[in-house]
Amino acid sequence: MEHLHLFDRLGTAGHLRLPEADSAFGDLPWNRHPDFQGVELKHLVTGRETGGQFSCHLVRIAPGKAIGIHAHPTQTELHEVAAGSGVCLSGGARLVYEPGVVSILPKGEPHQVEAGPEGLRLLAKFIPALL
Repeated sequence: MEHLHLFDRLGTAGHLRLPEADSAFGDLPWNRHPDFQGVELKHLVTGRETGGQFSCHLVRIAPGKAIGIHAHPTQTELHEVAAGSGVCLSGGARLVYEPGVVSILPKGEPHQVEAGPEGLRLLAKFIPALL
């Protein structure tokens, strides 16, 4: 298991450990994005666990696919690029995504994320919680 990338480790062997419970992320399903083909989400932490304060999600975008233009009217969004490559178009800027990049998308700011030829893996966090 040591050879797994952090993104994969979180998705298969990660846990949410709270004083009252321990939840295995491997038991959580991958969900197809309802609007964007080739995009899957795994909801690691939701508003249920945080009193609506924040949520955290693994995001897989297949090679050449995109999360099209959209905005979150009430959430600030943080992207942490874990693997792959791509670009985020936000605020009139073209942000190059590669492992180690972190970007902040202000609430209400229209943006889109496009995966490169090897796909893109993100941790996306929302304040307040998206779900």
